[in-house]
Amino acid sequence: QLTLVESGGGLVQPGGSLRLSCATSGFSLDDYAIGWFRQAPGKEREEVACIVYPSGFNNYIDSVSGQFTISRETAKNTVYLQMNSLKPEDTAVYYCAAEGPFGYSDTNCPRKYDNWGQGIQVTVSS
Repeated sequence: QLTLVESGGGLVQPGGSLRLSCATSGFSLDDYAIGWFRQAPGKEREEVACIVYPSGFNNYIDSVSGQFTISRETAKNTVYLQMNSLKPEDTAVYYCAAEGPFGYSDTNCPRKYDNWGQGIQVTVSS
């Protein structure tokens, strides 16, 4: 059974940083894609970043490019989303999701994800 558990959310002041963690089990990060999504109140859910293995492809939406970084720590089966220079508009519930397996030729974020975490709140406010 695939499981994903987010942690690291909370309240941060504008300009601050948070690192979200997505602890995974039941599959190998070596051939799966992980996407980070967010959903703000009254808005649709959007995928802010993804990383695909084994190709290593990663992608970000324009609004977080250069601000957020997705990475993995294989030994801990964990994928991170480092969020810097946070703004009030980054306030949302953040989710990680997994899909796979993939091969070396897969260099796009998955069109859909079947495995989701429970979500975690990130609030950017002074």
